[in-house]
Amino acid sequence: MAYDVGFHVVWCPNCHRRVLGGRAKDRLEESTRARPAGHGWKITGLGVTPDCVRLLVKAHPKVSTPYGANQFEGHTSHVLHEEFPHLRSRLLTLRSRSCFVASVGAVSAATVRRYIETQGERVPKKEGGDA
Repeated sequence: MAYDVGFHVVWCPNCHRRVLGGRAKDRLEESTRARPAGHGWKITGLGVTPDCVRLLVKAHPKVSTPYGANQFEGHTSHVLHEEFPHLRSRLLTLRSRSCFVASVGAVSAATVRRYIETQGERVPKKEGGDA
């Protein structure tokens, strides 16, 4: 059986708070990369900005994308709350109740990977009405 199933996951801290910097960012990346062990998943792209996590994962077709996304979100949220108590006082929950999950197929995995890798380089839009 041959397959090439990938899913793109995006999640943000509650209220888009910019709390994923410094040591918390490093630990989030480390715990996310450790999560696939034993699941047969392969992380092919990971991007963390202070207010967002983007992940590209290859998985077996039997893995539902919401299940995979929940495993990564829940695990990293648990690790960060355990190791960084100040996050608990700023956020009751580290992640918002929603996330974006899409199977990769409409665009190539390389395009999604390039998107993830360049998110930290993009200039954020200013709030206001400057068009």
